[in-house]
Amino acid sequence: MPLDYRRFNGPDDSVSYKRFTDNYLKSYDELYEELIDKNSRRKDGRKLDEARSMCMFFARTDLISQAKGSAYIELKKTKVVCSVFDPREIPHQNEFSQLGQLYCEVKFAPFSCVRQRRPHAPDAEERALSVALRQALEPAVCRHLFPNYQVDVFVYILEHDGACLAAAINAAGLALANASVPMYDIITACSLAIIGEKVFVDPTEAEEHLAIMSPDTEGTNHGIITMSMMSELKQVSDFMQIGSMDVQCVTKVMEILEKECETIVPNIQKVLVLNVVQCFNQRKQLEAEAKEREAALNAKMEEWKKILNAG
Repeated sequence: MPLDYRRFNGPDDSVSYKRFTDNYLKSYDELYEELIDKNSRRKDGRKLDEARSMCMFFARTDLISQAKGSAYIELKKTKVVCSVFDPREIPHQNEFSQLGQLYCEVKFAPFSCVRQRRPHAPDAEERALSVALRQALEPAVCRHLFPNYQVDVFVYILEHDGACLAAAINAAGLALANASVPMYDIITACSLAIIGEKVFVDPTEAEEHLAIMSPDTEGTNHGIITMSMMSELKQVSDFMQIGSMDVQCVTKVMEILEKECETIVPNIQKVLVLNVVQCFNQRKQLEAEAKEREAALNAKMEEWKKILNAG
């Protein structure tokens, strides 16, 4: 993705005004009490075990005309766009590679995050997300079919409100399918935030921020888990954990994540089927227009033949 050197991005060491507000100075217990209301519901009205993919999911393909395949996924305030380009030879490669490679790059928009303004140059978090995205996609792609070539996958996070890695994996899997890249199965991903005894499915940015914070009591489970899997093959392609959790908690969470990944598959399949139907209708329309033009040309040729024969 090219860099825009002409735009003024502001100083990198600037301090957000939100650091001086009362909400920023709240303690861990105060932030924990604000996550759930009296009805055991989150700020956006969801239950703890309710994901945004069930009621706030929107996706479409063919968003970027220059790319071979592209996809856009929106989970309420988390908005991700992905573009996949044609295979090309691996640059600076001296030895022949039997398996093709995936080049993945994740980039935050400068205005995407609430707590900080993202610099234009890639930072450590973006590089870590790029590596996690590549590790999640590689088991699902038939890399042996394009040896010594690489497929470029670019993910641009327009707005970040939690579960950005899971949204990026879902968008990349949809974009790869839209680009007709051979794959073993549709890949889906989901995230969980663990704060004590409570498990937040598909967490928001505020819930992730509190889950990463270390609680005052030792031995409390806290952290974020993101798992991607191929549901039809029942295979986990990647598992990423941040925080401290015991074995029982991780085992319980993996069962929840597996079910959530399976629930996203029908949404992805629906988008792919609609894309195929749309392409089929466009092809029929183009064939009808071609026949009309051919009939008009034939009629014109008959008129010219009559004029030539009469002269």
